[in-house]
Amino acid sequence: MLPVMIVVMIVLMGLSVPVAVAIGLAGVAGTVGFSNLPLIVVPQQAFIALDKFPLAAIPFFIVAGNIMAAGGISSRLVDLVESIVGDVRGGLPLTCILVCMIFAAVSGSSVATTYAIGAILIPAMVRQNYPTGFAASLQATSAELGVIIPPSIPMILYGVSASAPVGDLFIAGLGPGLLIAVALDIFVIVWSRLYHQPVQSEEPAKEFMPSLRRASLALAMPVIILGGIYGGVFTPTEAAVVAVFYALIVSLLVYREMSLRDLATVLRRSTLSSAIIMFIISMAGLFSFVITRAGIPAMISEWIVTTFATGLTFLLAVNMLLFLIGMFVETSASIVVIAPILAPVAMRYGIDPVHFGMIMIVNLAMGMITPPFGVNLFAASDVGKVSLHRMVPYLVPLVCVVVLCLALITYVPMISLGSLYLLGIR
Repeated sequence: MLPVMIVVMIVLMGLSVPVAVAIGLAGVAGTVGFSNLPLIVVPQQAFIALDKFPLAAIPFFIVAGNIMAAGGISSRLVDLVESIVGDVRGGLPLTCILVCMIFAAVSGSSVATTYAIGAILIPAMVRQNYPTGFAASLQATSAELGVIIPPSIPMILYGVSASAPVGDLFIAGLGPGLLIAVALDIFVIVWSRLYHQPVQSEEPAKEFMPSLRRASLALAMPVIILGGIYGGVFTPTEAAVVAVFYALIVSLLVYREMSLRDLATVLRRSTLSSAIIMFIISMAGLFSFVITRAGIPAMISEWIVTTFATGLTFLLAVNMLLFLIGMFVETSASIVVIAPILAPVAMRYGIDPVHFGMIMIVNLAMGMITPPFGVNLFAASDVGKVSLHRMVPYLVPLVCVVVLCLALITYVPMISLGSLYLLGIR
């Protein structure tokens, strides 16, 4: 049954059918063709997949991120980081990475980060004679931090799918996010020296304290969210609602760079993004129900345990599988379908579910920057007005940097779990 459902899904996606529809039709095929269940099961399971309180955080985080992106946060963060980096060789690429890291803790979305930061920094890098392909590739790769550094929508999806605490996942994402940011910084410094990029800035250096004051309200948002969760003030879902109100107050009343007309546009865009993700979750829920009822996850679990003798070989195989899946399937859909199958198997090897979640999220996040369906690539290509084939030569070494970081995250669990121990959560 599973091979037929997978073939149906792959054929439909090959015909350019939307991912959610392809997954849903594969689930319907499994329901009707193999399980002999009535069609009423399809809407029932689609609803049950969405009837989970933590999922309410997703639309709220999307709204908060879009409000902050439209409300003048991007330019303030860029000014702050430029005042820190100063006139150093590779200063603008370093600024791109660091701003994406900070903005990731505001938006929780890699695509939002690409558009919000790329619109400012890709043209700035091009004006300083950085190749357009390099600027767009670096922006797309740096924006990947949007789903690794908390808050993160894929972390919420993994937490719901694998029954892992979302709050712990948020804290665990700090280590991998910082590791990837530092690795990209080192790469940029070396690359800039090898290719003799200019030191000078086209504008006078900005002063640190004024820039810090202008960006202080933006920097306070992740502190409020994570501090509130672990201070026992609110749950991750409630934190998303707090983030929306905070973003509204800052953007409308303090910065005043967003009008009510802009807010309507933001809400419309957020509604569409939320609907797409929720549709994927509902269809993936139907797919998971069908294969679970057929006992397929248990069969896969037994096969994996008998095939791979140790957790190390299991993780190697999983990383190779996830890398391939991430290239062709959207991250949210991959997590919702695969996490319920692989997370229990990982636990049988003694792998912490939070650590395994970081492995899945970082690996599948690379799918956002790898052809043929890398959403960050298309977003950066659109912002930078550059074709994908001009980006690929610069993208390959950046992907290699992230792969090396993934290897460390996979086989050094304390990179993910260390922050939990430091805070006394474990």
